[in-house]
Amino acid sequence: MRKNVQRFSSIDALLLSQNATLITSYSSSTRPLFPILLSPLFRTSSSASTATATTTTLSQISKINNNEEKKEEEHLDSSSGCLIQEKALEPDPTLYAKLLNNCTKFKKLLEGRIVHAHLLRSQFTRYLVIQNTILNMYAKCGSMDDARKVFNEMPDRDMVTWTALITGYSQNDRPHDALALFPQMLQFGLEPNQFTFSSLLKAAGAVPSEMEGRLVSKNDVSYNALIAGHARMDEGEHAVRLFCKMQREDFRPTHFTYSSVFTVCASIGALEQGKGIHAHMMKLGEQLIAFVGNTLLDMYAKSGSIEDAKKVFDRLLKRDVVSWNSMLNACAQHGLGKETVERFEQMLRVGIEPNAITFLCVLTACSHAGLLDKGQYYFELMKKYKVEPEVSHYVTIVDMLGRAGQFDRAERFINNMPIEPNAAVWGALLGSCRMHKNLELGPYAAERVFELDPHDSGPHVLLYNIYASGGRWSDAAKVRKMMKENGVKKEPACSWVEIENAVHVFVANDDAHPQKEEICKKWEEICVKIKEIGYVPDTSHVLLFVDEQERETKLQYHSEKLALAFSLLKTPPGSNIRIKKNIRVCGDCHSAFKFVSKVVQREITLRDTNRFHHFRDGSCSCGDYW
Repeated sequence: MRKNVQRFSSIDALLLSQNATLITSYSSSTRPLFPILLSPLFRTSSSASTATATTTTLSQISKINNNEEKKEEEHLDSSSGCLIQEKALEPDPTLYAKLLNNCTKFKKLLEGRIVHAHLLRSQFTRYLVIQNTILNMYAKCGSMDDARKVFNEMPDRDMVTWTALITGYSQNDRPHDALALFPQMLQFGLEPNQFTFSSLLKAAGAVPSEMEGRLVSKNDVSYNALIAGHARMDEGEHAVRLFCKMQREDFRPTHFTYSSVFTVCASIGALEQGKGIHAHMMKLGEQLIAFVGNTLLDMYAKSGSIEDAKKVFDRLLKRDVVSWNSMLNACAQHGLGKETVERFEQMLRVGIEPNAITFLCVLTACSHAGLLDKGQYYFELMKKYKVEPEVSHYVTIVDMLGRAGQFDRAERFINNMPIEPNAAVWGALLGSCRMHKNLELGPYAAERVFELDPHDSGPHVLLYNIYASGGRWSDAAKVRKMMKENGVKKEPACSWVEIENAVHVFVANDDAHPQKEEICKKWEEICVKIKEIGYVPDTSHVLLFVDEQERETKLQYHSEKLALAFSLLKTPPGSNIRIKKNIRVCGDCHSAFKFVSKVVQREITLRDTNRFHHFRDGSCSCGDYW
């Protein structure tokens, strides 16, 4: 018996789902289990009450397992016949399913064939769920010819059937066979799922690129399905490229296609591409029905254009709870706390029932806007709508109290939580301690995070920053040493901008960019102008043990400032500038951006890991509460 049991794959999950229904239907059966289940080969759990006197059958199976390969067929026939003649196997599909699943788990092809042979002489030979399980068993055991034979002989096939065979070919180094099945599957009107796409994309990666062309050639259904597949697998560039190819070949996208592409554009913040696809959709006369309108709204919001997101929401033909949640989340992430609350109250007035996501959006808005009383009120309101708070809701309340400097209340709230606080809860408190330079509670919160999630670099960096900002350099050095010993690495800060469909990435003190001299010169010009109207570099944000002059020098070449200087060079006067950063924006850069927006008379949108900041005419949408 093999000791290393393979973990269930995605297709196993599908089959288990099907078999769960089957087992439920026969759960009241009192028929005995197959004798094979009592063999040490398959025993995962047993009960003395299920034992039966069928040692003859077990010994035959054991002999088959130990004999040479050439005697396999002879024992297969005789054992199956013996099982039937001795009536050791009662007719019950759940037991066939259990046997076949164990054959799959332990990669026992021979025993699987025995079960299959017996099944063929039973009344369950046409059961679709059992047939799918047999096909999957052969595929997982590497016998793809047997799997294909079962597939060809099946009178009925569903999505699981096709996915099992496609996955089998993909996992057994037969990618061409996997890809060839896909168009056939679509011709039968079956909708691929994420497991199908996962196997197809793995197969596509193992063959020349022209195979993808073969998949979608003259088949709009294939195009739509593959675009959705790439989107689900977070392969945004592939999805957008296929969509453009689909347009060139005059195939018509469906609402599902548009929804997939908008989701991709939202994830990468590709506003210009998203706008172009939206225009294409409008040109074809497509209407903003709920699900595609929701993803379009989300795309505009996550790409920084909150005004366009509002316009989409207003034009939706019908607004469901997902539509409202998308709008609430958009307002919350863009720092529009009061507007979020107003829209939530409007949602309740029109009779839309809020769910857990709704309340999370509202609580996030209250946290970002410092609306403590409102936040507490809506947290309690969850009870009225029978919405059970999840960890994310507790994290948001801790964040809200911590941002406001209410550390005693935040700590009491954590101690009174009905669930055990996890790393995210303590991390929210730690982040607030960094914000307010709380040298007492910060280390305590950090220790709790280290216990629960020792490999996350974020809490280590926050603790280092707390010590460094308080001048406790020896403690800060200890944190750095601990990170090095534990192999914890800080995520490098970077910022990027999209200009004319090209993404430009910057890091602090970037000397690798081909236009570095031009960029630095532009920032120096801007820096002189903003100092004239009141900007004073805040060197406390340089958490290094260096002199004041070096601190100011390092401060001026943060990644977001370089991205801003590049944008000023490459975009037309008066146009909006949109910058993204992979960590929280530093306080000095936030201050500088306000002054720059006033000097150049342009709106600057900065998205960091927490929220959007909209800088206009010397102020920020966050109201400096962030």
